Amino acid sequence: MTTTATTRTRLRTGIVGALFLTALLAISAQAVRLHVFEGAWLSERAAREYERAMVVQGKRGAITDRNGSPLAVSIDSPSIAAYPRQITDRHAAAKQLSSALNQPIRDVVRKLDPKRSFVWLKRQATPRQAETVQAIGIKGVDFITEHSRYYPNKTLAAQLVGFSGIDGHGLEGMEFYFDAILKGGEQEITILKDALGRRFEGAGLPVDLAGGNNVVLTIDRTIQHITQKALDASATQFGAQSGMAVVMAPATGEVLALAHYPFFNPNSYRSFERELWRNRAITDPFEPGSTMKIFSVAAAIDSGVCSPSTIFYCENGEYRIGRNTIHDTKSHGWLSLQQIIKYSSNIGSVKITEKLGPRQLHAYLNAFGFGRRSGVTCPGETAGSLSPFKSWSAIDLGAISFGQGISVSAIQLIAAVSAIANDGLLMKPMLVREITGRNGETVKRFSPEPVRRVVSSHSAATVRRILKTVITAGGTGVNAALKGYSVCGKTGTAQKIDSSGTYAKGRYLSSFVGLVPADQPELAILVLLDEPTVQTYGGIVAAPAFRQIALETLSYLNIPPRPDADRLRVSRGNRANG
Repeated sequence: MTTTATTRTRLRTGIVGALFLTALLAISAQAVRLHVFEGAWLSERAAREYERAMVVQGKRGAITDRNGSPLAVSIDSPSIAAYPRQITDRHAAAKQLSSALNQPIRDVVRKLDPKRSFVWLKRQATPRQAETVQAIGIKGVDFITEHSRYYPNKTLAAQLVGFSGIDGHGLEGMEFYFDAILKGGEQEITILKDALGRRFEGAGLPVDLAGGNNVVLTIDRTIQHITQKALDASATQFGAQSGMAVVMAPATGEVLALAHYPFFNPNSYRSFERELWRNRAITDPFEPGSTMKIFSVAAAIDSGVCSPSTIFYCENGEYRIGRNTIHDTKSHGWLSLQQIIKYSSNIGSVKITEKLGPRQLHAYLNAFGFGRRSGVTCPGETAGSLSPFKSWSAIDLGAISFGQGISVSAIQLIAAVSAIANDGLLMKPMLVREITGRNGETVKRFSPEPVRRVVSSHSAATVRRILKTVITAGGTGVNAALKGYSVCGKTGTAQKIDSSGTYAKGRYLSSFVGLVPADQPELAILVLLDEPTVQTYGGIVAAPAFRQIALETLSYLNIPPRPDADRLRVSRGNRANG
């Protein structure tokens, strides 16, 4: 080999060696940079490719009626997720998934953005949707079991029970109020995937995640169904905008039914207006109208100011107080206190409270629970409105006596009437009987809770005897009469206030509240219909619903008719106003 050839060979070898050395140094430098300076960042990024952290919850506790019938339960439900970076043809996949999940293809394409490592396609999918997607077999689509809330009775007591959201947190009603008790334990887990996107079975899954406790309500599913059926029928028949009905056991304060119209289905709550979700019997105040005369009369009798036979001149239907005139629907001359309630005379009621005085009326109304929250275990309770008596004018005193210028909630009104049934003892309204554990053991029991004595037992019995006459011939509540049972009650027809603060013409809240059997009441029932259009008087609109609820509930509870009840009953053919 010549010297020239040798030199060339050495040069080439040196160049190649230099190149290899340069490459080795570059690789070493890159390795040092990646492992030393960017190692943590790269490890985290790699982990995101095969790890997915998520919070899982134990099964949410059930809500049941007083007899254990489920009103809200949790069931296993498949949720469908995707790892967009593992999907090769996202437009084709989006087209198939759009059809299977009934979602706009544009939304699915956006979800499958390859910049995202994980995305939910459908939380709590139906079994059919999960089967359809599984049959398609798209690589990068996963199925994760979650718990979804199910309401087996659909609209039954929906406003009371409420509903929970897709993440298992209560949003309305008892689901919201008892969320901390109902929800199961929470745990963050990491789902591990291999390079092909296959999940390691059991990796990161909780071993035994505690479920939530159960809430047992006081309502009875059968009585609730009876109440909702009667409320629906009356609201439909008389063209009411909305309505409420409450059934209470007076001796304990337990609410046996709490119904709202229109109804909504919590299984698909987003399909209904938010206005329908609210438990208006607890949250919404209203002017009660003539049902308030019960408490004006109770105050007058218990204070000793009046007796049932005390007579008042009712001004032949018109009574001026300053610049204001009080009217009755019918002209009356002299009426006894008992007759004032029977015929629902506004003027007579004003005369009674003028004799009683504002201080005593306010004290009794406050003792009955008006103007203050009852403390019922339900979110959003209103206190209603009862202004200080020192601010009352003469017309204020008169108006409050027949239920205007004061606002109450349905739960306040039924609890106050139940005090008359319970010999003058006011009970705290009960919506929950107990909290139970996963195995049915009692965690906490709620017992009936007396609040205060409002009137004497003798005064309460006297008021009940007076209220019986409302159901007799000529009274405003004859449509509430029951064959075989004595009934006492009171009608109410209150003019509503519009947005300007004045009473709106043609807009009324019609009601009937009653006790049955009258002598030893087992049930207190309130029916309210908002803005009925066919008729407006409470004795025509609400009393028939009371009758239906009372008759079917008494039969269901096996409370037999009493032989002497027919003497107190009249023909319902005499349709009086009220």
